[in-house]
Amino acid sequence: MRLIKEKNRGIATVLSFALIPLTGLATDVYLPSLPSMAADLHVSAGAIQSSLLVFLISAGLSQLFVGSILDSFGRYRITIGALLLFSLASFVIANTDSIAVLFAMRAVHGITVAIIVVSKRAYFLDTFDGEKLKNYTSLFSIVWATAPIVAPFVGGYLQTAFGWHGSFYFLGFYTLTVLALDLVFGGESLKRFSPFRPAAILNTYGSMLRTKDYGMALAIIGLSYSLLMIYGMTSPFIIEHIYHYSPIITGYSSLLSGVALMAGGIISKSIIHKPLDRKVPVAMGVQMLVAAGMIAVSTLYLSNIYTLLVFVMLLNVGAGFIFNNLFSYALGRFHGHGGIVSGLTGGTLFVITSIFSYGSVNVFSIRNQPALAVAYLVFVLLGVIAFMLFQRYRYRGTATLAGNEHAAAVTTAAPVVAEAMYTH
Repeated sequence: MRLIKEKNRGIATVLSFALIPLTGLATDVYLPSLPSMAADLHVSAGAIQSSLLVFLISAGLSQLFVGSILDSFGRYRITIGALLLFSLASFVIANTDSIAVLFAMRAVHGITVAIIVVSKRAYFLDTFDGEKLKNYTSLFSIVWATAPIVAPFVGGYLQTAFGWHGSFYFLGFYTLTVLALDLVFGGESLKRFSPFRPAAILNTYGSMLRTKDYGMALAIIGLSYSLLMIYGMTSPFIIEHIYHYSPIITGYSSLLSGVALMAGGIISKSIIHKPLDRKVPVAMGVQMLVAAGMIAVSTLYLSNIYTLLVFVMLLNVGAGFIFNNLFSYALGRFHGHGGIVSGLTGGTLFVITSIFSYGSVNVFSIRNQPALAVAYLVFVLLGVIAFMLFQRYRYRGTATLAGNEHAAAVTTAAPVVAEAMYTH
């Protein structure tokens, strides 16, 4: 087994951070190309948007169980294989004119991204602890927000210069580059391999999911991420078809949306020691006022790209702030099982996001700014309800995972660690 050399630890950490935004890159880089892809492949806008759904569902469901595999068989070799498959699938998409092949390869993207991202998040849980781990996990959403900033911006130019195929060539070469560097500087980070015993693993999953404050934290981060996904799915059609701007402008608008999301994460990190019950309600209150203001402006027929961007950016600052706090809480809730908690948290996030974002696009028929504003307000209100339940369960006491010597269940100290890390 090849372990990471101590002299390569810094580079390995940078490479792990470089792959954490891969989920966002795989969705956001081709957002400006959605209208062009629909025309080129002779399918509807809904069919092309479904390629995002295929990716999210396959990534989400895969993350639910891939963590236990990584805890039992290690991170490194499986991740190397996943990087290679992701790259090959990207090149296949870039050279196809079939919607069926596109869907199949996006499913491959989802499965391999699940392996890669869960593995790289677990790397930090394997390698660091205490305040250092807390600082790194609080950086996750900030680093993750680089994808909504960079990807649509790059994708807009790739679409203009090379057509929609260019975005998938970009994904292929990006992952190949990281793969080559990981072969030189990477290695195994897992120090203790867990026996692969399905019954014990399922017991651990069930115990985590029965922990109600953890479940509510997952709901909140899923709702926050849904705000970003709804905008990503609908903005190309609103900006290019209703406001009649180019894909490059769509890319710039998504860049600003991503900057706002990152700003929220940075603000969150700067006050990470403030109690959740003081800072999160303030962010949610501001979001409610902004969403209500967006509805009012849309009702007065003042909808244009400028009002759209102002309201979306303000909402995304709040989403980034809330996401960063609750995502860190969720990861820190069960420190004893790095792969499982990383996969379960990320996978459930994707499943919740898929259900809410795609459901809202259809239920609210989001084709313009007023409909988008209504969807935003509904999601913010759902987030408020979820946070109220989160607070109730959190203060009722912490649950202890049942297990046995093979399950290596999370200890009763883990919830206490989470409380100390994320509430004081």
